[in-house]
Amino acid sequence: MANADWDLFQSLHAVLQAGSLSAAAKSRGLTQPTLGRHIEALEQKLGAPLFLRSPRGLTPTDLARQLEPHLAEMYAAAAAAMRDASGAADSLQGAIRITASQIIGTEVLPAILGSFRKEHPEIDLELVLSNKAEDLSRRDADIAVRMVRPTQGALVARKVGAIGVGFYAAPDYLDRHGAPESLEALTDHCVVGFDREAPSIEALADLNLPIEVTRELFAFRSDNDLAQIAAIRAGLGVGACQHQIARRYGLAPVLPNAFGFELEVWIAMHENLKGHRRMRLMFDHLVAGFQAFIAEGRWG
Repeated sequence: MANADWDLFQSLHAVLQAGSLSAAAKSRGLTQPTLGRHIEALEQKLGAPLFLRSPRGLTPTDLARQLEPHLAEMYAAAAAAMRDASGAADSLQGAIRITASQIIGTEVLPAILGSFRKEHPEIDLELVLSNKAEDLSRRDADIAVRMVRPTQGALVARKVGAIGVGFYAAPDYLDRHGAPESLEALTDHCVVGFDREAPSIEALADLNLPIEVTRELFAFRSDNDLAQIAAIRAGLGVGACQHQIARRYGLAPVLPNAFGFELEVWIAMHENLKGHRRMRLMFDHLVAGFQAFIAEGRWG
């Protein structure tokens, strides 16, 4: 593909990701008219429209949606090539892109990555927060912190332990409403949970609790994990939280003998990165950091 065509496809990818010409232009460092000309030129090359234009904005056509996964792969490959080119395989310079869940990325990783940067200030860090498993095989990220066993092939993965989760509430909430004496009594409380994420609700339902786990169980609903933690801390109700994070914020355990489960913690990277010194250092640093974090959550 010619460089000019690649530039046009980059602009299409930016619009599909951002949802508007203005936001896409900003992300690419271009003016909006320039980016608009890119889309028009690409439509002429392809002989078909990529967006339906209306007063409400841009709506991708079927052709644009068909191109979207290919563009994502191209973008990931180009970004990975730039990270690889940012430093030689045996050097301690360059960039590392890490992906993790919302909670892990905001509550756990900052301290671990902070200590890494103190030792290696010449290495740039990129952090992608998503509760979806980013595809390491196409290099959406270099290293992943995952809460389930990785299933993709060609990965180097290590299980570092498990993080316990239980019900918690702010002390002032319990002062006002009392603590439920059974799981069945949770229906009389404000339970913090999910809104539209059916897989998360189904995972809780699979625990065979004595109460029906549906969207309606939750009086405070959000599919953002950080919003759930904030709601629990603010005294809105009872919700699930990792033991270590609950301790950090002074939350009180609720029904600790009746409810709880564990999430495995895995560190994974593509096997092709084993020869990169900075990647190996980060992989080992994450293993050690999470082992220490997991140890904090052991009761007794």
